[in-house]
Amino acid sequence: MHRAFEIATRGPGLYEFTRDVAAWVAGCDRDEALLSLMVRHTSASLLLQENADPEVRSDLTEFFHRLVPPTTDPSMAYLTHTYEGPDDMPAHIKASLLPVSLQIPIISGRMMLGTWQGIYLFEHRTAPHRREVIALLR
Repeated sequence: MHRAFEIATRGPGLYEFTRDVAAWVAGCDRDEALLSLMVRHTSASLLLQENADPEVRSDLTEFFHRLVPPTTDPSMAYLTHTYEGPDDMPAHIKASLLPVSLQIPIISGRMMLGTWQGIYLFEHRTAPHRREVIALLR
C-alpha cells in the first residue's frame, strides 16, 4: 500500500504530519509492517523529532540556519549555484546532511514511535512550498 502526503510550508521550519500518517496506517489494517517515508524534493528533509516542546523545532531551525547560512552571507561566497536564490544551495546542503527518508516499524497496527517522537518535514527554503512525501507500507 502506498500514499502521497502533501505538506504546505510557509518557510523554514519543521512541519509535523504524524497524525496524518498515523490515521492512514490505522486504516491500512496491517498488524505488522514496515513504513517507509521519502520526501520527493532536494531542498527539504524528514525527521523523527520531539513533538512536546515547540522550542526544539525553533532551535533546530536556527541551528541549521547558522550552520549553513544563505549565500548572501560572506562565509558562503564560495558557492556557485546561486541563480535560484540565496536560500537554494544552502537548502540542498541541509538536505544532504539530514535524512530524506525514514523507516518506522508498525506493530499491532500502530507506529512504534517513542513517547515524544513526531514525524516532521523540515523545510529549508524561505518561500512557501507544497512538499510531497511518499509513504509505502510493506
